[in-house]
Amino acid sequence: MSNEAHVIMDEIGIRRALTRIAHEILEKNKGIDDCILVGIRTRGVYLAERIAVKIEEIEGKKVPCIDLDVTPYRDDRSTEGNKKNEVIQKQLKEVTHNKKVILFDDVLYTGRTIRAAMDALMDSGRPEMIQLAVLADRGHRELPIRPDFIGKNIPSSRSELIDVALKEVDGVDQVTIQNRREEG
Repeated sequence: MSNEAHVIMDEIGIRRALTRIAHEILEKNKGIDDCILVGIRTRGVYLAERIAVKIEEIEGKKVPCIDLDVTPYRDDRSTEGNKKNEVIQKQLKEVTHNKKVILFDDVLYTGRTIRAAMDALMDSGRPEMIQLAVLADRGHRELPIRPDFIGKNIPSSRSELIDVALKEVDGVDQVTIQNRREEG
């Protein structure tokens, strides 16, 4: 079986998906009042920033956009020496309390990263609402988490790898799928 990556979204496809998501966010929230975009590091940050630009083009208003490192909240990583930063929590509280928070991530898979992000947000205050936007939803949830805004549903098997590449990090915009390499 080939390990060759197949492009399932190119630069144009990603741009169209993000434009659609921007419109859906505006429609669902009746504008952007009391909204804040929160990108999960790393690629979720760039997706949130791109959506913020699109919303400003559409509405003529800036929407706040911040990034979130969920590493201290992950349940699949060691927490030794990884204390939850109280300064970051205080800063998050100042900008997310009583706001509609729209979380951004590149790929939704098991749901564990999103759970960690929600834990970080809830430790920092009480958002009015948390919504979720993802560029790619591949299924295989381990937690009951469902996105509000989806760029593309990508049915996949657990043996496949979905990779999101963004210009800001990788020099190219594309989403690919490939079989994981067999260990042997």
